[in-house]
Amino acid sequence: MDLKGAVALVTGGNGGLGQRICHALAREGAHVAVVYAQSRSQAEAVARDLASRHQVNAAAFACDITDAAAVEKLVGDVTARFGRLDILVNDAAYNRAIPFPDLDSLTEEVWDRIMAVNLAGPMRLTKAVAPVMKAQGRGRIVNIASVAGLQPTGSSIAYAVSKAGLIHLTRCMAVALAPETLVNCVAPGLLEGTRATANLRPEQIERSAAGALLRKAADKDDCADMVATMCRTETMTGQTVVIDAGRVFH
Repeated sequence: MDLKGAVALVTGGNGGLGQRICHALAREGAHVAVVYAQSRSQAEAVARDLASRHQVNAAAFACDITDAAAVEKLVGDVTARFGRLDILVNDAAYNRAIPFPDLDSLTEEVWDRIMAVNLAGPMRLTKAVAPVMKAQGRGRIVNIASVAGLQPTGSSIAYAVSKAGLIHLTRCMAVALAPETLVNCVAPGLLEGTRATANLRPEQIERSAAGALLRKAADKDDCADMVATMCRTETMTGQTVVIDAGRVFH
């Protein structure tokens, strides 16, 4: 799919990885809806930077992706603002560092919050954009998971399970939305300079980097470039690509 003139909705677009994804798509000529949950000023700054640097249309939109009505309004507002909607990137996520053996700290409230943002949110957004993309005859959805969804690792059991669910949701939605809409997934390893990494314990960060064959964290631009590739593709769907400096093979 030619991305020039396409419209992309990126949740968590003001985050460390989200900003890189927005810029990767804008470089290809896509207009961008930068979706944020709390940091309005930051998201608006990202939108201004996209517009000035890449000569595309960009705007910030607030949305609580755990709220069904808010998601429906978001999709309506974005399509009204840009006239169409071609790409959804589910990058927004929540985590909380809890060692796996510490089951007492893995409360129902923590579990529910992580699942609501990391799994139910992308499902809700996917369902909301699906009829728009079908009517247009084309669409691309890219989910941002984690290597924690492929191995029992990561910031917490809930986070790992939510990302495993997101990877399988990718496969299931690829079946449900074919042939008009292609659905794929990027599973990063440790990423430095993101809000998610800021929630990790120092020993987790050190262990993750040391356990990679390349002895370093994954690169945010590599992940963002893969998102753009998945949006351009015409024949790949239901796939998860790992970018983790050589830590997990699947």
